[in-house]
Amino acid sequence: MSQESAVYTHGHHESVLRSHTWRTAANSAAYLLDSLKPHMKILDIGCGPGTITADLAALVPDGSVTGLERAPGVLEQARAVADGRGLTNVHFAVGDVHALDYPDDTFCVVHAHQVLQHVGDPVQALREMRRVTKPGGVVAVRDGDYATMTWYPSVSGMDEWLDLYERVARANGGEPDAGRRLRSWALAAGFAPEAVTSTASAWCYSTPEERAWWSGLWADRTLASTYAQRATEGGHATEAELHAISAAWREWGAQEDGWFAVLHGEILCRV
Repeated sequence: MSQESAVYTHGHHESVLRSHTWRTAANSAAYLLDSLKPHMKILDIGCGPGTITADLAALVPDGSVTGLERAPGVLEQARAVADGRGLTNVHFAVGDVHALDYPDDTFCVVHAHQVLQHVGDPVQALREMRRVTKPGGVVAVRDGDYATMTWYPSVSGMDEWLDLYERVARANGGEPDAGRRLRSWALAAGFAPEAVTSTASAWCYSTPEERAWWSGLWADRTLASTYAQRATEGGHATEAELHAISAAWREWGAQEDGWFAVLHGEILCRV
């Protein structure tokens, strides 16, 4: 069975976790929530700092949630989030989505948010997610699609950011335009076409506070995260080019008419 071969592009710098800890079940997994029942057993793959995981645990008070992450360091923060909310039906583990360490038919729901864009073999990942899901259960996946990200106004350097990010992500073994591919990957993993419900939703940043937050985290990420390191070490950008892109983000964020949309593909796959 294949093991992870891709490198996680973002890493877990503070500027990355600033984004990840903003995520909730409501703003990042709304397409799944109607499928949840209080007794369900859920596997949350790529749980990161655990904010979505904790929300899912609160929604299944008679069930349980396992948060799974390849990077053990971030799980300390995830446990603190769960403990801070008084949740006793959630725990966390280290693992690889390509080779899940669980028996067949273990979970009612297997969920992955912004994961398949970063893995080396998304089809194998979906096969494993399907394997550990009980008959009658659901595999739920949501991923962004970078090429469809759009913004206004046009600021010099922003197009260069998108081009650079896509090149770095692909060099790391991932697929940044994963959202549009989710249905295709699910079918290749063995799900029947009629078992896959495909939807889309978006994050949108337009208020002064939203623009400051979104532009600031990307400006910082461009200079200080694992992504920045991979960009320079891989020969994709110079330090000067990264500083120019970071400045472009801050310039965009200062525009009174600024607007940014992030499109996501979503799939619910019935087992």
